[in-house]
Amino acid sequence: MITIKEIVDKKEMKAFVKFPFKLYKDNPYWVPPLINGQLEAFDKTINPVFENATARFFVAIKNNEIVGRIVIIINNFDLKEDVNKVRFGWLDFIDDKEVSKLLLKKAEEIGKEHHLEYMEGPMGFSNLDEVGFLTEGYNHIGTMASWYNYPYYIDHLKELGFNVEKEYVENKFSFKNVENKKLERVSAMVEKRYGFKPLNFTRTKDVMPYVDEMFDVFNESYVSLESFVPISPAQKAYFRKKYIQFINPEYIKFVTDKDDKLIAFAITMPSFSKALQKAKGEIFPFGWYHLLKAKNSSKDMLFFLIGTVPKHHNKGVPSIIFNEFYKTFNKLKVENCFRTPELANNTAVSALWSGFGQETYKRRCTFRKDF
Repeated sequence: MITIKEIVDKKEMKAFVKFPFKLYKDNPYWVPPLINGQLEAFDKTINPVFENATARFFVAIKNNEIVGRIVIIINNFDLKEDVNKVRFGWLDFIDDKEVSKLLLKKAEEIGKEHHLEYMEGPMGFSNLDEVGFLTEGYNHIGTMASWYNYPYYIDHLKELGFNVEKEYVENKFSFKNVENKKLERVSAMVEKRYGFKPLNFTRTKDVMPYVDEMFDVFNESYVSLESFVPISPAQKAYFRKKYIQFINPEYIKFVTDKDDKLIAFAITMPSFSKALQKAKGEIFPFGWYHLLKAKNSSKDMLFFLIGTVPKHHNKGVPSIIFNEFYKTFNKLKVENCFRTPELANNTAVSALWSGFGQETYKRRCTFRKDF
């Protein structure tokens, strides 16, 4: 018999977070999260995302063991925009269709209780969270910015009446494909024509004064994307403290206009995938060593976020950013560049990377079911 249980205390939440560690044990492609980081992200007293969203956490239990889990989210911003959906994310389950059926039935029940029209997932609270089930590329190692899943997940959802809602692609390119002479030429031309200027950093304290403005640019440049959720003032402060201060300042690039107003940004970080696998979810006793080593010596880079305010689209601003990254990456002898999931129909973003010899190596989708 399978039962569905709601998570109500910290001990149960830790079991919720640790379930995938058992499900994906010995899987060479799954990248585990840091357990304490995940617990903090789900803590309503810490993470300001809960100011504008509610979430309920459930596990499926069979023979006194957890065999599945799900987070069911109602985002107030969706409702303000007349997007009458309930989100579900962090969905994992054994290959038992009764387990997936009962977990998703709970999402449907909660959606109907709130008079919503459909459910979509997997997705998180905002565009900064992971998104989508992997549909192609199962034999590639994951990243810290995306979920991994077994192929049977897709079969379960289709049998339960779900249809593809959005498709995402993940691309990569070899750093040696980048034509630096062309970047230098175009970047110099754009800077001269419009008065744009790159900002580079070597000290974190010099980045911090720009962080709020950076998130304003994020909100402005991502607002047209489907399922967009703006970053609130409280979240800006949270991300500044939790993430920005730990990113190597050389991996953050800004562009300002002739009046020194921030108009574009990009954040990259070294790949922590293999380091996280070695850490096994824990910073101590040795996880910190693997993460520090990756931070200082990884030859793979992940383009985490990039954005330009709409009024300066089609002016070549990314060429400035890429030229500055080329200088940094060339010095560090970077070999490969990876990109986080992007909507497959976002041709504008895809065009930014044309000429880099990019390869689509993963695809993923969110799935929808109407009530």
